[in-house]
Amino acid sequence: MIRDLSHYDREYFDRWYRHPRHRVKSPADIRRQLGFIIGATEYLLDRPVRSVLDVGCGEGNWAKVLHRIRPRARYLGVDGSEYAVQRFGERRNIRLGTFGSLGSLALPGPFDLVLCVGVLNYVAPDELQSGLRAIRTLAGGVVYLEIFTRADDATGDFTKEYARWPSWYRRAFRRAGLIAVGLHCYLPAELAGHAAALERCAAVPSPRRT
Repeated sequence: MIRDLSHYDREYFDRWYRHPRHRVKSPADIRRQLGFIIGATEYLLDRPVRSVLDVGCGEGNWAKVLHRIRPRARYLGVDGSEYAVQRFGERRNIRLGTFGSLGSLALPGPFDLVLCVGVLNYVAPDELQSGLRAIRTLAGGVVYLEIFTRADDATGDFTKEYARWPSWYRRAFRRAGLIAVGLHCYLPAELAGHAAALERCAAVPSPRRT
């Protein structure tokens, strides 16, 4: 499970998403990042993005930006925070659920784009694998899995000493049938042909452990 879900209350979101000194990403950061992700997805699909699933969406801040970029795109968020769902669920189309429960939520896929930003660092191995299998069945296009490893320096409540090495996640993604195409973007194996051979990423050795 994703730690103690009661931790994801209003105080948590105020600190990491709104406080000018502590917030992980500013609104401008989100606009740039989502603009890139939408562009990459539409490049690979060769058409506009029509549907987005945002797993671990928090308060649904990405929904607001998506609707500015692609006003007609359908957005569905999933989050384990009861606070976020109670406050924004109806307004921003957010359902209560965790990464590991995706397969049991009867979500109306497939989705052109599946987002999972700032979540996977906190997911236990068994939940990670079941969630990745569900994502593969829900993805009708690009899967964006932002995750930081023991080889990275990241901000927020990321704890490097408890993080896993890149090779561990690469194996997990391969077992789930997700093909890396760079910059946190993946394609389900059956859609790998949307990317040219050299757009698909070969495994890169992890830094030497010391």
